[in-house]
Amino acid sequence: MGDGLELKLLGPLALKRDGESLDLPSSKKTRALLAYLATQERPSRRERLCDIFWETPDDPRGALRWSLSKLRSAFADADPDPLVADRETVAIDRDVLPSDWNALRALAHRGDLRSVSLQDLFRAAGNDGEFLAGLELPRCDEYQAWLVAMREDAKRWRLDVLRELVSRDLDPKRALGFARSWAALDPFDAVARMKLVDLLEATGRREEAQQHREAGARKLDEADLPVPREMRGSRANPAASRDGGSDPLPPQHTRFCMTEDGTGLAYSIAGDGPPLVKAANWLNHLEYDWDSPLWRHWIGELAAFSTLVRYDERGNGLSDWDTPTISFEAFVDDLETVVDAAGLERFDLLGISQGCAVSIAYAVRHPQRVRRLVLYGGYAQGWAKRGDDPEALAAREAMMTLIRTGWGRDNPAFRQMFTTLFMPDADPDETRWFNELQRVSTSPDNAVALQKAFSTIDVMDIVDQVSVPTLVLHARDDAVVPFSQGRAIAARIKGAEFVALDSANHMVLDHEPAWARAIEAMRDFLTRP
Repeated sequence: MGDGLELKLLGPLALKRDGESLDLPSSKKTRALLAYLATQERPSRRERLCDIFWETPDDPRGALRWSLSKLRSAFADADPDPLVADRETVAIDRDVLPSDWNALRALAHRGDLRSVSLQDLFRAAGNDGEFLAGLELPRCDEYQAWLVAMREDAKRWRLDVLRELVSRDLDPKRALGFARSWAALDPFDAVARMKLVDLLEATGRREEAQQHREAGARKLDEADLPVPREMRGSRANPAASRDGGSDPLPPQHTRFCMTEDGTGLAYSIAGDGPPLVKAANWLNHLEYDWDSPLWRHWIGELAAFSTLVRYDERGNGLSDWDTPTISFEAFVDDLETVVDAAGLERFDLLGISQGCAVSIAYAVRHPQRVRRLVLYGGYAQGWAKRGDDPEALAAREAMMTLIRTGWGRDNPAFRQMFTTLFMPDADPDETRWFNELQRVSTSPDNAVALQKAFSTIDVMDIVDQVSVPTLVLHARDDAVVPFSQGRAIAARIKGAEFVALDSANHMVLDHEPAWARAIEAMRDFLTRP
């Protein structure tokens, strides 16, 4: 570092020496040129700088020379001079002229912020201004595009720092300031709002907590985004029984934890009784499922005799959609992370669909922690591993193509295919919920990545190592997961009980007889001494 110089790029552009501000050229283009050079990893060619900042009729080369002379004057007393130029290129020596932006970038590029010291995180969090605030050049399209991208990068890195600080074991009063900054920087992030509300309540600011809860709900409503229940004005659960009567669910408390690869997972706790953990499966959203006719009867019945712990799979629902890995190994690690975060030592485990394979792998890995295991509509081998006939494989490939092109859209062909497969007996209300669930649960890219991960699941070689009491349930005419997969799992687990359900739906619905049989079997199995 040379001569105590520092460039401030976050907030209004400023040049400082030992904390004292120095004069910068009055020309906005000259100051923008300085900022641009200070962020480049290698020297910039003069022709390139002329293209970015000046138009041909304005003698770009002459304008560039004039701007560089003004910058030379600003650095007149610097030793060494941070401005390095020759006939072809121009650069700023970032060792001589460090910047707050480069420091934040270096921190963010370390990847896992959990290993970063609190002091470094505090320093990074203090850089709270917008990148080059007020330094727009409306007539320079390429510069403006660069500026927008740089601002988005700086915002994302700062959000990562704030999120990490709020997750640290800080005094609630200290953490509150970072939570305020997080929520202000990303007002549509439900996780940020809920963390802020939690910290406000923890520090005795209950009135302000309620104000932020209501304000956050309004913002998410305006953006047509799902509103977490704990952010709504009332914590009472709305009645949503099919006959119009009142059938409220117990309060749901949503919390968040972080996996080893930095993926944030949302999990919820509801009910009162022995702990029952539901492994995540595809097409889930903690808040949206709460009032859904597809999931509400499951949640209500299970939470009636247990403390039900659910979580959104990585890439889904309230959990992080931008995750570095979507794989079966990561799904198992996520289950481990959630049960540890919830403080559970021994519990019952429920797997549904691909959650069955995740539950099997966990039960084999941690038999001492699983009391009883329930597997519903699941498989030990994904469709690419089952040796299905060519026609079935072609149908699956066609489904992948439709997911890429139609996920979340109001596409009749797409909607009909998925509804027919998953819930052929669904009524119009259930179909509408299923269509909306596609949009709110995950992105098209994540939907494809998840399907690819599910297709290669294979736990067949460890199924017979399950040593805990197990109940397996499967719908006879399930078109998503063959009935034979459920029977194969039950046959390989010693002493497993098997219940065949007379249904064509992948998830049994509350108005079909199979649901009464399914919940009776699960309740009887899980409440045995």
